[in-house]
Amino acid sequence: MNMRVSSPISGTLAESKAARVSILPAQGRLSLRARGDLAPLNAALGLTLPDRIGVRAAAGETEALRLGPDEWTILAPAGAVEALIAACAGVYASHPHSLVDISGREVTLSIEGPQAAELLTLGCARDIDTINVGEGRRTIFDGVSVVLWRDAENRFRMDIWNSFVSHLGHLLETGCKELAADIA
Repeated sequence: MNMRVSSPISGTLAESKAARVSILPAQGRLSLRARGDLAPLNAALGLTLPDRIGVRAAAGETEALRLGPDEWTILAPAGAVEALIAACAGVYASHPHSLVDISGREVTLSIEGPQAAELLTLGCARDIDTINVGEGRRTIFDGVSVVLWRDAENRFRMDIWNSFVSHLGHLLETGCKELAADIA
C-alpha cells in the first residue's frame, strides 16, 4: 500500500514580465530501473521507452524520460498509476525490473516566459541551451537535484522534492523580480 504525502497547492509562485513560476497540479510519478530487452515493459506501459539519455516519449497522458543508462521517470495521471504498476508487475517474471511509485515525493514547477531560460541560469550551471525542446535532464539547481523538462523554447518543467519547494520557489521569485527590473 502506498501512502500519499500531501503536496504544495498548485498555483503561481512568482510572476513578472520576465517569467512566471507555478506549481503544477499533482500527478502520478514512477521511477523505473530496467535493463535488456525493454519490449515487455514497453507493452505494459503503452509506450516505447526512450533509448537515449535525455530523450522523452509520450503516449496519451503518459510520458517517460530517460535519466540514465537503465533509469526512467514516468509521469501519468494519478488515477493511472495503479494500473501501470499492475501491468509492469505482470511482466516481472520474464523481465525483472524495479518500479517505484514516487508520486508523493516530488512536485513539478512550471517555468515559462520570455526569460525562462535565463531565469534557470540563476541556479543551474548547465548550459540550458543544450537541452533541446522535447528533451529533459537530471541536473543540479542551487545544490538541489532536479529533473528539468524543456517543453518549448521558453517553457520548462522542473521536478523537485517537496521539501525543496520553499527554497527553490523563493530563489526563482527573486530571479523573476531581478530579471523584470532589467527589462524595465
